[in-house]
Amino acid sequence: PEPGRCAHFVQRKGRFCRMVPAAGRRFCGEHGHEEEQNDRKRIPCPLDPKHTVYEDQLQKHLKKCNSREKPKPVYFVQDINAGLRDVAEIPEKQVPLSCLSIEEMQNLITKLKKASNGLELHLKEQILSHQALQEALNDPKNGESAFKHLKQQASILGNMEKLHLLGPGRCFVEFGAGRGKLSHWVDIALENVENVQFLLVERATTRFKMDGKHKRRDSVFERLQVDIQHLCLNKVPILEKKKLPVVGIGKHLCGAATDLALRCLVESYTTCCVGEDEEPAPKRCRAAQTEVAPPKSAANESTTGDHKPVAGIVIALCCHHKCDWTHYVGRDFFKSVGLGQVEFHYFQRMSSWATCGMQETTSKASASEDSEDQTNDTEEHEQMLSRTESGSDTLQGILSAEERKEMGWLCKRLIDHGRIEYLQRQGYQAALQCYTEAAVSLENVLLTAVPNPALIPEPTI
Repeated sequence: PEPGRCAHFVQRKGRFCRMVPAAGRRFCGEHGHEEEQNDRKRIPCPLDPKHTVYEDQLQKHLKKCNSREKPKPVYFVQDINAGLRDVAEIPEKQVPLSCLSIEEMQNLITKLKKASNGLELHLKEQILSHQALQEALNDPKNGESAFKHLKQQASILGNMEKLHLLGPGRCFVEFGAGRGKLSHWVDIALENVENVQFLLVERATTRFKMDGKHKRRDSVFERLQVDIQHLCLNKVPILEKKKLPVVGIGKHLCGAATDLALRCLVESYTTCCVGEDEEPAPKRCRAAQTEVAPPKSAANESTTGDHKPVAGIVIALCCHHKCDWTHYVGRDFFKSVGLGQVEFHYFQRMSSWATCGMQETTSKASASEDSEDQTNDTEEHEQMLSRTESGSDTLQGILSAEERKEMGWLCKRLIDHGRIEYLQRQGYQAALQCYTEAAVSLENVLLTAVPNPALIPEPTI
């Protein structure tokens, strides 16, 4: 061990513990039970068994343990964006892909192709850039990994600009913010724009945040450490005070987090954002119905009538194999094409074939994905599944590596189409486009949505 460091060897990490022991001790408090002269017993912490505590100090430890339940913030509403609440539809544990027979696998592939038939599968390529990142893109000090992230962020900002979402009087909510780099570049792009707020949503604590770079700027930055599943935006104090239009953004929002974010924006926030003393905004038009908006004055023009509390959504999609039927917003679409939670389970597992294909060449590219912006990259954004998960034994002789890749891509697009239909039913113009090259990121599809003007009634005079 290094001088002044704990003498315990951590087998999992292949190195000695780096904690500093007390004076005269060889081991830190966590590994103090290894001291021969120490007869005090250490037990696993009941709140988090990953660490231990002296048995005679348990009660004192429980009062300050970082794993203790902390007071919930005002914007925490249990499962407000969770989605499925019908116990009868809650998915049961499914058989792994590797346990399926050849006939069952072929039946799944047939269902996938049938459900995908007629969908717009050839996505428009919309690789854009933004002036705010030109200096960083031309900086030779940036390595290859940083350059790839910058190209993605530049294209996301370019697409936001094309949708007229970069402007004053907005609150940008970055879901799965991590270090907050996407919000950082949006802030740079809006350097001379007034009345701009940023909410950075991240459930985990994050190191090396970009937040400190905004201290001298006029923009307001606030972090919300909460799972998107429990986030009620209309109870966030900064949004209660200033009812600014919200723009939801995210760079590689992992699996089910995308569905939670969409529901957070277009359901829980949209339906709850009108104050008790205000008349609710008119309902969106359905197929053959149009509800006329009530007269409005200049005083309430910003919160009623043709105003939508969500001005736009721009999310780079990621990790479809981490999607969940419970939270998925496109369940109605799946049911409309004769599919259910069983097929969804297998399709979301098969979606990983698009980025891994069980080939070594693509695994190298996917392994580097999101390493810059996420704290727990391997855990949260793992692209590769084990050979068992991918069902390699069953697939031998059925599909080639290229065909597996195509089937995985179809699964991704099918899941995404359900999200598009969901947004359209909620009154948004939604689209998918390839926002960067596959060589830059294998997860190169961007979901965008803005309010559909055709579904907003004209005010009466």
